[in-house]
Amino acid sequence: MASSLHQSSTFLKPHHSQSPKPSTSTTTRRSYIPVRCGGPRSQRGPLVRGRFLSIEAIQAIQTLKRIHRTKPENQTKLLTNTLTRLIKSDLVATLKELLRQQQCTLALDVFSAVRSEYGADLSLYAEMVQALGICGMVEDVDRLIDEIVDKGGIGCGEDQGKGILNLIKAVIGAKRRDSTVRIYEMMKENGWVESVEPDEYVVKVLSNGFKGFGDDELAQQILNDYDRFCKAKFDTFRV
Repeated sequence: MASSLHQSSTFLKPHHSQSPKPSTSTTTRRSYIPVRCGGPRSQRGPLVRGRFLSIEAIQAIQTLKRIHRTKPENQTKLLTNTLTRLIKSDLVATLKELLRQQQCTLALDVFSAVRSEYGADLSLYAEMVQALGICGMVEDVDRLIDEIVDKGGIGCGEDQGKGILNLIKAVIGAKRRDSTVRIYEMMKENGWVESVEPDEYVVKVLSNGFKGFGDDELAQQILNDYDRFCKAKFDTFRV
């Protein structure tokens, strides 16, 4: 019996064998190509989380910067050929990446392509104005506002509320008083504070903007227009 137990105990004792080699995973991971473009990196903003540039957009950015750097005689044709090959999403992504890198001269060329091919809303104009102001290209800010005027001005519908606000903030941030006046005039021409109810926050931003420009009279006029609209609306409800 003892011999039997001894043999059983010996059988159950684990053997010291070599550890199995860790199996290598065969799972394929998708890799994204990081954007490595020249420019003032210390002043760049971060990439928007969740947004990746396609291969086509990355190649377009590199090509545009190379053309701009070498300045060939047929620069305009080369830029056009590069941009016309892009679908809308890649074209807009290229524009926003150039704005992030503060490559504003190139961004203007891309914006022109976006606008002529697909149109541009006020929010995209606002992004352009903000970047141009940072780059000190303030005359181009005025030119973009003139362009909006030539295309029929600014509507005051609810669907454009955020775009109008962003554009006003961007133009004020670029310290362009005359362009801010033009935006205000376009809004009034389209019924703002007359037939269209003004947003209180937009009124505040405009008024404070003109105060910052040293134009207290126009700042007060905006507040008076808003008060007049609110009073007329109250009287209508009371009747």
